[in-house]
Amino acid sequence: MMTARNLAGIVVVASMAALAGAFHSQYAWGLEPCPLCLLQRYLYGFTIGLGLVALAGRWPLTCIALAGAVFIGESGFAVFHVGVEKHWWAGLDACAQAGATPDTTGELLTMLMEVPPPPPCDQVPWSLFGISMAGYNGLYAAALAAITLGAAATLARKART
Repeated sequence: MMTARNLAGIVVVASMAALAGAFHSQYAWGLEPCPLCLLQRYLYGFTIGLGLVALAGRWPLTCIALAGAVFIGESGFAVFHVGVEKHWWAGLDACAQAGATPDTTGELLTMLMEVPPPPPCDQVPWSLFGISMAGYNGLYAAALAAITLGAAATLARKART
C-alpha cells in the first residue's frame, strides 16, 4: 500500500540514484560535467531535501507535490540542455565561457595556472542510441514527475474521503 512516507522514500532514493549516476560517470568514467550538468544536480539535491522533510512528517503531501514540480522543472531543464547540445539554441553565459580560447600569451598562462575550465555545454561526451546523458536525465525526471504527482494525487484523494 502506498503511503506518503513510502512515496517520500521513493523521492529520496530516486534522487540519490540520479546523483550517484552523475558522480559515477564523473569519477569512474572521467566524464567532466559542463555548467548545465552541474546545475541539474542541484535540483536533485533539492528534491532529496523535500523528501527528507516529508519523511520527518512535516507537510508530507505538500513536500511530495513540490518534489514532483521540481522533477518537472528538472525535465524541462534537461530538454534545454539537449537543445544546447543539438545547437537548437544558445546555452547560458557559463557555457560560453567553458573551454574559452585565450587571446594572448598572458591569458594562456593565467588559464594554465587556474583550475581547468569545464567542458562546453554543447558537446556530448557520451550517448547511447543517440540519446545523451542530458536526454536520459530528462526522461528519468519526467518519469519521476509522473510517478510522484500521480501517487500524491491519489493519496490526497484518499485523505479527503
